[in-house]
Amino acid sequence: MNNYIVLLRGINVGGKNILPMKELSLLLENEGYKNVKTYIQSGNVVLSTTKNPRNDIAVLVHKNFGFTPEVMTLTEDEFNASVINNPYQTSEGKFVHFYFCNEVPNINIEKLENLTIDSERYKLVGQVFYLHTPEGFGRSKLAAKIESCLGVSATARNLNTINKLKTMIENV
Repeated sequence: MNNYIVLLRGINVGGKNILPMKELSLLLENEGYKNVKTYIQSGNVVLSTTKNPRNDIAVLVHKNFGFTPEVMTLTEDEFNASVINNPYQTSEGKFVHFYFCNEVPNINIEKLENLTIDSERYKLVGQVFYLHTPEGFGRSKLAAKIESCLGVSATARNLNTINKLKTMIENV
């Protein structure tokens, strides 16, 4: 069995793509996934299985909830590497965001630099884009337009959520 972190993109936002985590947990357990745990309503799941669950989960959600979310999966090793590679370790958790991409971004540097303010910092490591927004994530023009800069779809989690998921995966 391998441990996975599953990140569902764009669920339970603005009354759309409603996916109750308790129902999802039961569904996943009934499908044979082990050690299923969820964190908050934004689509964070830790589970154990023998194969990458990305496609199966997208199909299960579509079949049972009527929409197909974008699903990103990370093995425990991939997730731990993203934590280790975080260049903003000492920053407050709500100001650091990890953008997980299903493929390596094709960054539009000019657009990225035009949207970045002096206090913001960013770094791409593999398929994870790290963004530090010390003046607030909600105020960041870069955060609002990040996918157009990355050239690929991504799902973001702040450092507080990453730390919680780290604790969850350590306790599987």
